[in-house]
Amino acid sequence: MAKRVYLFNEGSKDDRELLGGKGANLCEMTSLGLPVPFGFVITTSTCREFFQAGNKLPTLLEQEYRVALDLVEKKMGARFGDPENPLLFSVRSGAPVSMPGMMNTILNLGMNDEIAEGLAKKTGNPRFAYDSYRRFIQMFAGVVMDVEGDRFEEELNKYKVAHNKALDVDLDADDWQEIIRIYKALADFPEDPFQQLRLAVEAVFMSWHTPRAIVYREMNNIPESLGTAVNVQAMVFGNFGDDSGSGVAFTRNPSTGERQFFGEYLFNAAGEDVVAGIRTPLPVSALQERTPTIYDELHKTQALLEEHYRDMQDIEFTVQEGRFYMLQTRSGKRTGRASVKIAVDMVREGLITESEALMRVSTDHVEAFLHPMVDPQAKTDIVAIGLPASPGGATGQVVFSAEEAEEQVAAGNSVILVRRETTPEDIHGMKVAAGILTELGGMTSHAAVVARGMGVCAITGCDSLSIDYGAGTATTVDGVVISRGDTITLDGNSGEVMLGDIPKTEASSSDDFNVLLSWADKHRKLKVRANAETPEDAAKARELGAEGIGLCRTEHMFFEAERIDIMRAMILSESVEERRGFLDQLQEFQYRDMLELFRVMDGLPVTIRLLDPPLHEFLPHTEEDIGALAERIGKPAGKIQEITERLGEVNPMLGFRGCRLSVVHPEITEMQVKAIISAAADAIEQGHRALPEIMVPLVVNVREIRLINEIIDRSIHEVTRQKTVSIPYKIGTMMETPRAALGADRLAPEVEFMSFGTNDLTQMTYGFSRDDAGKFIPKYLEKKLIDADPFVSLDQRAVGRLMEMAVSESRAVKPGIKYGICGEHGGDPRSIRFCHDLGLDYVSCSPFRVPIARIAAAQANVGFEPND
Repeated sequence: MAKRVYLFNEGSKDDRELLGGKGANLCEMTSLGLPVPFGFVITTSTCREFFQAGNKLPTLLEQEYRVALDLVEKKMGARFGDPENPLLFSVRSGAPVSMPGMMNTILNLGMNDEIAEGLAKKTGNPRFAYDSYRRFIQMFAGVVMDVEGDRFEEELNKYKVAHNKALDVDLDADDWQEIIRIYKALADFPEDPFQQLRLAVEAVFMSWHTPRAIVYREMNNIPESLGTAVNVQAMVFGNFGDDSGSGVAFTRNPSTGERQFFGEYLFNAAGEDVVAGIRTPLPVSALQERTPTIYDELHKTQALLEEHYRDMQDIEFTVQEGRFYMLQTRSGKRTGRASVKIAVDMVREGLITESEALMRVSTDHVEAFLHPMVDPQAKTDIVAIGLPASPGGATGQVVFSAEEAEEQVAAGNSVILVRRETTPEDIHGMKVAAGILTELGGMTSHAAVVARGMGVCAITGCDSLSIDYGAGTATTVDGVVISRGDTITLDGNSGEVMLGDIPKTEASSSDDFNVLLSWADKHRKLKVRANAETPEDAAKARELGAEGIGLCRTEHMFFEAERIDIMRAMILSESVEERRGFLDQLQEFQYRDMLELFRVMDGLPVTIRLLDPPLHEFLPHTEEDIGALAERIGKPAGKIQEITERLGEVNPMLGFRGCRLSVVHPEITEMQVKAIISAAADAIEQGHRALPEIMVPLVVNVREIRLINEIIDRSIHEVTRQKTVSIPYKIGTMMETPRAALGADRLAPEVEFMSFGTNDLTQMTYGFSRDDAGKFIPKYLEKKLIDADPFVSLDQRAVGRLMEMAVSESRAVKPGIKYGICGEHGGDPRSIRFCHDLGLDYVSCSPFRVPIARIAAAQANVGFEPND
């Protein structure tokens, strides 16, 4: 039988998978000789046993942890369940991957009437003893007995109002005893401490499957199979008196990344008061002013931990009667900008390598450099100021609940979630909100930590607001009323709340970000191209580091007002001669666009997909629009209606599109190829290096490629015989159909490159219409029928297998062939890793995803490199 219970002196930081992050770090801090209240950890594998047994604890578990409990009692010099010398425990979750606030915690476990009385006598502090007891009743009832926590808060608030007590600290021991009597009427909890412990362990295991934990795992791609450990630790008390307190601190600023000790502290308060945001805390410098020796010990400890872990640490600590205790350390959640600055600074400081720095930056965090900020020159109507908890600018309609946030976002509205304070139960609303605003809480409150982790703009501790959920209003100290549905803007960098939609500036880079990107380019093998059609998009892509265009969708070039009617007239043509007349006009447009693209992408490849969508998509369908078009192009409305109906299809995505257009209307392909090659030749004559790559879409067999290659070769020859320059062009195919993937060895001799169009390849492999899948994919995800949306993250088992077969079999026939990917998956980090492992040459994504793809490509490769 595997060992299920580990004392804090039996594990280390390397035991995360077994002991969870929290437990492993408690063991590590114990081994470092830091003042950690002693305890033990019940393993993650025991959690899995629990679920496999139908939510039942293993038979011998209690016997095992009772042995550990005896040793903890000896170490702490107190006894669990002993009124004369009581030992109380905290019981906390701790997964291998940090999930702050997502699972359950119970503090002061082991309390009952007799022990509360004994604790009061032992400490000589009855107010502290009964305050701890009422906290335990409320927490145990909520976590274990599923009693609504608001009921306790309502009773407490009623009592304070009736007795003219403004704050919790105004209540004395007699008050707390009366509150306990009221609380016990709400929940009939067990008096036996050992029964409390068993039920608490079960409740922590069960919290792995709470809705908020499930949502958080889905958001952060954390496997459900991991499970959580349970940490049972001797209690120390920050609410013992004025010489006690609790705090949370970061070894570097989690918002900016600056190398400055950053934290918050509450005197005479338990740790949950700081984290929950119930009271707005003081900066940690307040501790330095009042108890400098404690501050010095704290400061030395945080420096030691950062150097030991070689990462920015998020620490929780308690001071009891002037004695300092460490309760937790973990790698701190940080904003995107902070993550980059910390990673780059730590390389410069010699703490980590370039490869490690790249792995420290989440690709989601890169978005912080790519999103807009509130324009400082445009700020007006600043009605409140809070703490800048998570940077960025956000505008939306005010909502006051997580449920309302989901409803409004589903209806297409951007929202700002406004709460007195957030709790883990609000995670589903925080996930969809553009921004978060809270009245209470500090920079380390739940709202702040979760928002920073998600990259969502947030302002916390905005105590100049008074929020009334019932009325649906937030009122400022100056009497300005913000109502449900009003539009406001948050500046997460300054903490300012503004009325209306304030203009925002384009996201800006930083020197540190550019350094990190240079390291990414140094350490990656995959090239990164961009999907772009306009000179503006191409220029932005190149600015962001694109190494070419991997997909130029030529159909997008015909939607401008001066072009669309010519395109429609071409489609509606009733003879080849009539069609060629309109194609000549379109060729000029296509030529000008291509020439500009070749100028912008000077020296970089430009992959141009021939016309792909069904022709009827260009045509009007209402009687009014058909009549207007008839008047503009001089063709009878009845004839337009007739041709449009003839072109209509039952299943257009599998119909008359892609290379099938070249087969039926070769003159369209001739026009496009002539425009491309003419533009390339002229760009070269003008001193640019044009590298066109012509891509044939939606191929299913080699005979199609051969036929279309003849059309392409003939058209190229017509252009080049009139030119005096050599054009280094390539011809390839877009691999979008399962049949093309399965027959790649036959296609290979006829092409120079293959680019996987994974949108269509996924659609055809799954039989899911990508335009309609949104109606059922959420249910598939909810019921765990699929692990991820296959249109967001590449399905490696089936679609990936087709790609793997295509690459290996075609490479065996033609070793020099190039491979890329140009679907939406080209910007998805998990898909990029697969493309790296498969040995593709490049990925192509939207311009603003290029920096993310560069870093993801490096991250995919650094695992195979030796340390710098």
